Amino acid sequence: MHKTRLWKESGNLLAARIATPAAIALGCAVLFGQGPALATPNVGFASSMIGPTTFGDIDIKLHTDSLKIKMQTQGFSDVYVVTNTVAVGGHSGWHTHSGPSLVSVKSGTATYYEGDDPKCTPHVILQGEGFVDSGDGHVHLIRNEGAEVLELVAFQMIPEGAVRRIDAPRPGNCPF
Repeated sequence: MHKTRLWKESGNLLAARIATPAAIALGCAVLFGQGPALATPNVGFASSMIGPTTFGDIDIKLHTDSLKIKMQTQGFSDVYVVTNTVAVGGHSGWHTHSGPSLVSVKSGTATYYEGDDPKCTPHVILQGEGFVDSGDGHVHLIRNEGAEVLELVAFQMIPEGAVRRIDAPRPGNCPF
């Protein structure tokens, strides 16, 4: 099971989601009788984004007394800043990403579910907190179980030209 890392962050944030070529292809296949619907559609979920911005090799090392950062890539990466808005009772639909995402809760409360968690345990992330999604097949869903609109901002890095969001079927261990 992938571990979710939580962190606290302050400041203003953006949030987002886009329809991907994979989702469009799946929708067309279902529409034209090419197979069963496997994806779980989002509900009350809207996105906007900046990107992609393409970067070459990255090699960053920062070591201070209180913080150590190491980021290294080989080849080209596409980077997105995505703003997602989720209505009360809405959700992202089950999905994964081709690379990691750093997600911050700008306003509201996010409830994060991991598809590989046998108990489908809710992880509650409050305004000013965030989580890291490792991507790479890690299926998850974000719900707004709070009383106000949820706004998320995600920084995502994926291989150049890869699909940013990949819709997934509902895992059998989660009731929604």
